[in-house]
Amino acid sequence: MTTYPSSSLSPTPALSDEATLEAALDCLLEHVPLELESTYFGDLHLIPYYGKPTEAEAPYIYRSQAKAGTTTFFAYATVYVICRNKRVTLGIHAVHRQETLVATMTYVLAMLSPLHVRVKQLYLDRGFYSVPVIRWLQALNLPFLMPAVIRGKTGVTRQLLVGRTSYATCYTLSSPLYGTVSCQMRVVCTDYKGFKGKHGIQYSLYVVHRVKVALHQLHHHYKERFGIETSCRMKNHCRIRTTTKNPVTRLLFVTLAFILVNLWVYLLWHFVSQTQRGGRVVYRALFSLKTMLEFLCHAVERHFPPITAIYLPAPS
Repeated sequence: MTTYPSSSLSPTPALSDEATLEAALDCLLEHVPLELESTYFGDLHLIPYYGKPTEAEAPYIYRSQAKAGTTTFFAYATVYVICRNKRVTLGIHAVHRQETLVATMTYVLAMLSPLHVRVKQLYLDRGFYSVPVIRWLQALNLPFLMPAVIRGKTGVTRQLLVGRTSYATCYTLSSPLYGTVSCQMRVVCTDYKGFKGKHGIQYSLYVVHRVKVALHQLHHHYKERFGIETSCRMKNHCRIRTTTKNPVTRLLFVTLAFILVNLWVYLLWHFVSQTQRGGRVVYRALFSLKTMLEFLCHAVERHFPPITAIYLPAPS
């Protein structure tokens, strides 16, 4: 979509407070019909930040592993739901630099309170794998599934990668700062079968709590979470590109992108589909996200016609 210079998008007083804007935007995201019980997903979206942050920007800069030539990012935590095969983003939270992962998870789950829904299962990104988060989710007794990070050359979690058969075990995760926590670990073995030129056994580790899924189905169930990655890529197609580093403006642009994706999902299911025996058929090829964005661009151009000519000043 259109790229705007930072000078043309200075925030108005109404958009100067990030917390107020975040609450207002979450109300827009939450206007989606849901089941009382659904599978929810949590993820972190990182947008690269380059340069030296100012004193005002520093609290909103999140540090993570190197990506796209930087270790600093604008970070956004989202809560996502799969309901009747519809993937919809329900809330977004701008992660602050000093914010702990437990605090981020608290913000994300609090977004579900106004909807009066019950979390059937929670699938989390690998970035939440830590002692405090696992301990906190266990204390809430919330069913969750989370991939574990494989660490060590022979010890730590890498010592679990043995054999050719999937198995369940109890594992104690340690942290120098936060102590230890015991959790149920699932070691899933699959065959590469030449995928990306690889052969042999592929190991996947998952931390589970109250998730009743057979070992051989666990990896398949977690693949549902990849809908988040698809949503993230679609969000990037909708996101307004800007050079501004103002955290409030950037939060507005990112959230509007998710709202557009939600709108597209809604239009697909209600106007570009038919109910048939065996389920609803969605004609996604007839109405792609790109097509909807083009419709919106045409509507905007009718109200704000583009410049089609340049007139030179009259000679003196």
